[in-house]
Amino acid sequence: MTRTILGTLVTSLLLTACGDKPKPNTPPVASAATPASAVPEPPAPPPPPTPVAKYTGMATPESVLYDADNDRYLVSNINGKPNDKDNNGFIAVLSPEGQVTTEKWIEGGKGKGKVKLDAPKGMAIVKGVLYVSDITVVRMFDLKTGASKGDVKIAGATFLNDVAAGVDGKVYVTDTGIKFGEKGPEPTGSDAVYVINKGKAKAIAKTPDLGRPNGILVDEKGVWVVTFGSGELYRLDDKGQKQDVVKLPKGMLDGIVAVGDSFLISSWEGSGIMRGTSTFEVALADQKSPADIGYDTKRSRVLVPHFTEDTVEAYDLK
Repeated sequence: MTRTILGTLVTSLLLTACGDKPKPNTPPVASAATPASAVPEPPAPPPPPTPVAKYTGMATPESVLYDADNDRYLVSNINGKPNDKDNNGFIAVLSPEGQVTTEKWIEGGKGKGKVKLDAPKGMAIVKGVLYVSDITVVRMFDLKTGASKGDVKIAGATFLNDVAAGVDGKVYVTDTGIKFGEKGPEPTGSDAVYVINKGKAKAIAKTPDLGRPNGILVDEKGVWVVTFGSGELYRLDDKGQKQDVVKLPKGMLDGIVAVGDSFLISSWEGSGIMRGTSTFEVALADQKSPADIGYDTKRSRVLVPHFTEDTVEAYDLK
C-alpha cells in the first residue's frame, strides 16, 4: 500500500470513527493562583521495546505465520498496492534466529512453478497445505515444496484479508469490504466472513454491520473477528450473529492471536499491540503500521509485520 493511499485510509477511518480530527492532549496550565513550579512535569515516555530479532528487505509485509512443524516464520509480501492484480506478490521464509532463509519461497509471475500471486495477505495451515488470501481468491500451496495446489474463488468478494483454520480442518477468511479508487479507499458493502470446507466457500455472515472485518481466529468458543472499521472484537455464533462485542481503546484493528486465556490484537490507530479479553491494555507500544501479527508458541514471541516499514520484528511476550 503506498503511503498516500495509507494516509488517506487512516484519515478517513479516523474521521468516520471520531466525527472530527483528534484533539491533541494539552498539559496542565498554571492559573494565577498556582505557581508555575507547582505544575507537575509530565512523566517521561518509556523506552521503546527492543526486538529479539529484526528482519529487513520485506516488501509491504502483511501477515506473519508461525509454521510450528517446520519451526519457521512465513511472511506474505504484497509488494505493491493491496488490491492490484499485478502477480508480483511473494511469501518469504524467516528463521527464528533472525535470518531471511528464503526471500521469495513462493513468488508470483516468473517465480518457481509459475504460480499466480497478486497481493497475498492472511495465511493458515491445514494438513500440509498453506492457505493464502489474495484479493478475491484463496490460494493453496504445498507446505513442503511451495507448489500450487489450486485456488478457491470467493464469489462477490472484493478484499479478502485474514485467514484462520479450525481444528476440524475448515478454513475461515474475512472480506474487509473495500476497494481503492482514485480518491483512496471506498466501501463496497461486501463485508463478510466465509468458511471453506472441502474446496467450497460459503458465507457465514455477510453484512456491512460487520464493520470491515480484518483479523480472524477460531477456537472452541467460535469464530472471533477484529475490525479495521469499527474497532471491535466480537464472536460469530452458529447463525453468523455478533456476540460478546467489545469496543477496544484504539481502533483500526488488524491481526489477532490467542495467548493463554487472552488475545493479542494489533492496532494501527494505537501503533501497538493490545492484550485482554473484555478489557484491553497496551502490551507492546511503539509499533508503526502493525499488520497481521503471528505468535511463536515455542519461544513465546509475538511476530509483527510493519506494513509501511518493510520490516518484521519478533518480541518476547509471554
